[in-house]
Amino acid sequence: MKGILLDIEGTTTPISFVYDVLFPFARAHVKEHLGKDDVRALRLEHKQDVGNGLLPPAWSKEPVDYVHWLMDQDRKSTPLKNLQGKIWLEGYKNGELHGEVYADVPRALARWQQEGIDMRIYSSGSILAQRLLFSSTKDGDLTAFLSGYFDTTTGPKTELESYLSIAEAFGLEASEIVFISDITRELDAARSARMQTALCIRPGNHPQSPGTHRTILSFDEIR
Repeated sequence: MKGILLDIEGTTTPISFVYDVLFPFARAHVKEHLGKDDVRALRLEHKQDVGNGLLPPAWSKEPVDYVHWLMDQDRKSTPLKNLQGKIWLEGYKNGELHGEVYADVPRALARWQQEGIDMRIYSSGSILAQRLLFSSTKDGDLTAFLSGYFDTTTGPKTELESYLSIAEAFGLEASEIVFISDITRELDAARSARMQTALCIRPGNHPQSPGTHRTILSFDEIR
């Protein structure tokens, strides 16, 4: 094991933090953060949704309702994730938001760093949002332990090609990297790229069938 790739939601960070803190905060501040680039990118996505018969809310110059609709769908949309990242940046800056990780995460990151392991993050949240979360935890700034971040611009987390691209970015053989996630379908895709895998089981996570993947309750088990 020379590299570790970590999911965030349900793996490093409680699902409740994402759904009960981050998402409501973003939802409440959409209108004031919508910029021209956001609207342009969202307009393209809205047209695609209409063309696909998904019945999104009617388009408006300030598409707050459409953004809320995307959030309700839990859409892994790059324009949505970029907008959320901007909103959360303001929240972290003014002290309304602080990143949250499980207690075992900081000590595991420190141990893996001592062992010379390259640690990176792969989440559907934007790279900005990832950096903000890990830089503002009660245990301090954890970004010093992390050497890279991947988001929806790399590709879907359930597709083989995403993990091949990530392994190339690591500069390692895929088989030398362990991917830890709470979603079996993501682990399946990583396994198909020849990565090692571990299904992370945390309180409040959605039940998953592990299949042939190793299961862990804590990062302390990854050695």
